[in-house]
Amino acid sequence: MAERGIDARPLSGALGAEIAGVDVSGALEAATVAQIRAALLRYGVIVLRDQKLSREAQLAFARRLGEPEVHPIANGMPEHPAIIRVLKPAGEQAFFGTSWHSDNSFFESPTSLTILYGETIPPIGGDTLFASMERAYEALSPPIQRLLEPLSAIHSASSAYDPRTTGDAKYRGEAPITYRYSEAIYAEIEHPVVRTHPETGRRSLYVNAMFTQSILGLAAHESRALLEMLYAHATRPEFTCRLRWAPGSLALWDNRSVQHYAIDDYADFERVMYRVTLAGTRPVR
Repeated sequence: MAERGIDARPLSGALGAEIAGVDVSGALEAATVAQIRAALLRYGVIVLRDQKLSREAQLAFARRLGEPEVHPIANGMPEHPAIIRVLKPAGEQAFFGTSWHSDNSFFESPTSLTILYGETIPPIGGDTLFASMERAYEALSPPIQRLLEPLSAIHSASSAYDPRTTGDAKYRGEAPITYRYSEAIYAEIEHPVVRTHPETGRRSLYVNAMFTQSILGLAAHESRALLEMLYAHATRPEFTCRLRWAPGSLALWDNRSVQHYAIDDYADFERVMYRVTLAGTRPVR
């Protein structure tokens, strides 16, 4: 699809596109930014290759799309608190983002967009999977859609960040990505199981295995069974695309309609990436 100089080439039949010929490191015309946003809303995930971004340039570009957030638990860079340096040293296992999730769904107003820049990339491995929650919702049978639409779920960071169960080395500064202790770890936030996108009006499933704890109003065994079914359904291959990283790749994705999974299959190699997330609004049905 070519639109006014933006050439967006789909990554799969479900979601995702690669945009060629756009350099986001300098000043961009408002029309170009609008076209990038339009492509992101259409495809859910976009990737721009061969970028050369300083941290300042990445933040400047991010601000053209929204308001950068400072994470309440994972530490940002001292000079740029809104940027998390996602370092995975050679010889270690990855631990950041290595299960299906929507970034920061445990916030009262969850993250809208994520902007991730790849600087040091392993020669093989470390791909990211994405799944369209719009496609997943649309593929559910009408009776299941009607069951889910009035339901709400509890989201919490406790499963992913509680030092009592995930280890406290990160909180002691003894890990490649360090955390700070916060009451945000244990907050329980209620969001609809099916949300309406504030810009497109399209509906999506909004539960994920990393942060969703339970569905309100259901018995514990009912909640577990329904969530397990939804997790398995939402990540079916026909709803997904796969991004293979290269140095200089910049990926943007819409957490309001997309989940992702960072594959941990490159233990022998170092990887360095820089993540900025943008503030969102509270999900509505």
